[in-house]
Amino acid sequence: MPALVATAVFVILALFVVFGAIKIVPQGREFTVERFGRYTRTLKPGISILTPFVETIGRRINMMEQVLDVPRQEVITKDNVTVQVDAIVFIQVMDAAAAAYRVTNLDFAIAQLAMTNLRTVVGSMELDEVLSQRDQINTRLLDVIDQATSPWGVKVARIEIKDLQPPPDISNAMARQMKAERERRAVITEADGEKQAAIARAEGAKQSAILQAEGRREAAFRDAEARERAAGAEAKATQLVSDAIEAGSVNAINYFVAQKYVEAFAKLAESPQQKTVIVPADMAALVGSIAGVQELVKSARNEPPPPPAQPGARRGGGVPPAGE
Repeated sequence: MPALVATAVFVILALFVVFGAIKIVPQGREFTVERFGRYTRTLKPGISILTPFVETIGRRINMMEQVLDVPRQEVITKDNVTVQVDAIVFIQVMDAAAAAYRVTNLDFAIAQLAMTNLRTVVGSMELDEVLSQRDQINTRLLDVIDQATSPWGVKVARIEIKDLQPPPDISNAMARQMKAERERRAVITEADGEKQAAIARAEGAKQSAILQAEGRREAAFRDAEARERAAGAEAKATQLVSDAIEAGSVNAINYFVAQKYVEAFAKLAESPQQKTVIVPADMAALVGSIAGVQELVKSARNEPPPPPAQPGARRGGGVPPAGE
């Protein structure tokens, strides 16, 4: 019986030693190993065996990227405006031993360092710069904090300003300024639109005037051409009548008389004060004159020109009177 108890104790002790010596490190973590309280090595993810009763696990370090929240704080800007600022810091431990043994509380130290440098950076800028240049603030903070945390075995990936709140009166003034600026832009945009519309209307009027001028010029050209053709026709008709008169034709004389007669009668009929139109009694003579004109035109178109007059002969081809 005592032997059985001793065997059981030995087995339990052996299991305790075995489980104490075998360590499994999960992915994304690293363990430091201490021998009698002194750091000796770092265990990577996987299974590792320690020396029983000699080596122990010191610190369990998270090697994944972590997000630290920087508490909200009031910062006075360069132009003496108090703003409330908070931020977030993205860090990753690169050296587990340095992060474990060179700083007591890594997260608290980085948060305090970020708060201090945030006050320094924001305090060196005016309010307008703080509100409009967040990227510059983030870059400056990243450079300073990354250099400060490098001995701790930590890499600062980035820093972002999460919230930045000016005082209520400043916020109201900024809102009014923004509204005024938008109204100014709206007025400028409306004025530019009216300007472009006026330019377009003026351009359209210009093109219309050019087209109208070209149309009037074309119409004037055609009118002049028509008058030229009419004048040519009139000149030709006059020439024919003149030739007929020279040849002694009575119809040519009747043509001129009938033309004047018709023109006078037309004016008499078109007079606005004339209520009654009197038809002359010798209208038949006028019709005879027109018939004579027709005969004149036919003779001008079909008959050959008359032979030249002989010397001493009478115009018109008539029989010389007795006694000649």
